[in-house]
Formats: sequence, structure tokens, C-alpha cells
Amino acid sequence: MSPLAKGALLLLLAEACFAGIGAVVKFTSGTASEVQVVFFRNFFALLLMLPFLYKHGFSLLKTQRWYLHLSRALTGLISMYCFFYVLARLPLAQGMLVLLLSPFIVPIIARFWLKERPSRLTLFAIALGFVGVMLALPGTAGTVDAIMLVALVSAVLVAVTKTTIRYMSDTEPAVRIVFYFSLLTAILSAVPLPFYWQPLNNEVWLAFIGMGILAAIGQLAMTRAYAVAPASDIGMWTYSSVIFAGLFGYLFWQEPVTMAWFAGVLVIFYAGYITTRQRLL
Repeated sequence: MSPLAKGALLLLLAEACFAGIGAVVKFTSGTASEVQVVFFRNFFALLLMLPFLYKHGFSLLKTQRWYLHLSRALTGLISMYCFFYVLARLPLAQGMLVLLLSPFIVPIIARFWLKERPSRLTLFAIALGFVGVMLALPGTAGTVDAIMLVALVSAVLVAVTKTTIRYMSDTEPAVRIVFYFSLLTAILSAVPLPFYWQPLNNEVWLAFIGMGILAAIGQLAMTRAYAVAPASDIGMWTYSSVIFAGLFGYLFWQEPVTMAWFAGVLVIFYAGYITTRQRLL
């Protein structure tokens, strides 16, 4: 299997996990505060990463690029707060859609930071993907527009995070990147927790554990994907999360799936197919 195909498949797995996390966030939003959701997402993901620390020993923690790990944790954590805020207030498929702006931003950042130069056909696919998102995204107004602005901030930070992974993957293995991300975000997100604590029932606790499992798997798959393939070539497969989000939203909350949504999804996937066929100049 080529690195491009392997990266695309790993990213598909990651996006399925991230859409699952979105469903859990929506499920718990009526009971838990967003600060609780963010903390327990990171805490349970960290617990699941501890066996890797035991397997690799403390050599797993040795790094000369701690500043990149910290930078990725900060951008990822802020993006997480923004994303969970959006998901609690919009239908699941719509909330996931607005984050699909990040693949448009990844090649721009990668061009100037990593000197990755996308081909013309890749740029065409990026534009095509944008058209797909516009087709699938319902019209909004008023308060929802403010929520979309928060989602845009999250999308930009997601793009920065993914490009950071690509930048550090030449010396940092996927397990180390994910472990430091889980550790640092768990520590940072614990700071505001006492001020936003709410009582939780057993269903929410189980949902948090499931979210941690999905987060660990998704982070490992995404990190490995961007390590084996250029960010600007496989980033389009982030669009696959809209399929999973639409399915979860329909099954669990009976959120409508329109023909415009289907048309947008088809365009998005075609754009992703074009992108994975390309190599950088």
C-alpha cells in the first residue's frame, strides 16, 4: 500500500472517531459543562495512553522539541473548547461541517511553514471541496452566525495543529506526540474544572470513558496519517467526518438529511479522491 493510500485510510479511521466524539459531546451537553467535557475527554485519553508509557519506558518522554508539543497542546485545547461549544448548540452534522474548513487552511499553512507546494490539481480539489461544504451547509442567520465564527476559529486552530504534527513527525514518533498531547491537555484543562463542576450521572460517566477511547484511537490514527503522507495531500479526507456525523445525527437525534447535504458530500468526496491522487511538485 502506498503512503498516500495508507495516510488516507488512517485519516478516515480518525475522522470516524472524531465524529463519534462529537456525538458523545452532544449527548452529554445537557448534563455536563463544556469544561467537564473537555477535561474528561483528555483525562480518559491519557489513561489509555499509559500502557504505551509502560511499554516504551521513560524513553518515550525524551524529546528536544518540547516547545512544539506545548504549542500543539495549546492550539488543540483552545480548538477543543470552541468545537465543543459549537456542537452543544448546533445539529451534529452542521457542527462537524463548519470544521471542514480546516483542510482549506492546511495547505496554506503548509506552503509557508513546511514549504510543501501543492499541485494545481490539488488546489482545484481544495476549491471543489469548498463548494461541497457550501452546498451541504444550511443557511444561517443571527445567533447561529456568531456560533459559526467560533467554529471558524476552531477550524483555523485545527489546521495549525495538523501542520504542527507534520512538522515534528520527522523526529517525534506518533505515540510520543499523542502521549504529550493527552498529558498536557489533561493538565491544562484541569485548571478551570473546579469552577465549572456539575453533578454527573452514570450514563455521562460511561459516555466520557467511551469518548476517551475514541479520542486515543483517533489521535493515534491522525498523527500516524500525517506522519506518512503530506498534510496538503490527505487533508481533504477530513471531509469524511461529515458522513459519520450525518449518520449519527440521523440515528440518535433524527436530524434531517437533505438532498443538498448529499450533493455536498458527493462533491467533497470527489475532491478528496482527486487530492489523494496527486503528489506535490
